[in-house]
Amino acid sequence: MKKIFLIKHAKGALGLRIFGLGPNFKPTRGLLKLQRFLNKNAFWAKNRSINDLRKSLANSDAIISLWNGNEIVGFGRALSDGIFRAVLWDIVIDKNHQGKGYGKLIVNNLLNSRKLKNTKKIYLMTTNKKLFYSQIDFKEVTTQSLLIREL
Repeated sequence: MKKIFLIKHAKGALGLRIFGLGPNFKPTRGLLKLQRFLNKNAFWAKNRSINDLRKSLANSDAIISLWNGNEIVGFGRALSDGIFRAVLWDIVIDKNHQGKGYGKLIVNNLLNSRKLKNTKKIYLMTTNKKLFYSQIDFKEVTTQSLLIREL
């Protein structure tokens, strides 16, 4: 196995979003690899267009990616107002790399990022990883309801 690289992208992930950069600032077709990675590993993130991925990265405050050589094996991003609220999005670990602590590594790096580290409440939604997130001090909320509006 190759060395795992953790990349703490700058706000908007310009290198990944525009130039497709991966570890060591080398061109790796990173955005295309991110798209394929999400298609393979996240049923709720399938079929996102390259353009939509660019927009989501451009508008994200904290972005973390994990690479095994030139292949992406983990990803997560977050949005925040920097004080009151933040939301974690798209926390995904490749199926072949789960159970190695990479999910916690991504979440902890997001939580400790400049924009999130002093935020009072951090939200996330999960379909089937409640147990995983409870290990990182996230708690199920029964006093609020999740509402959604879809286009």
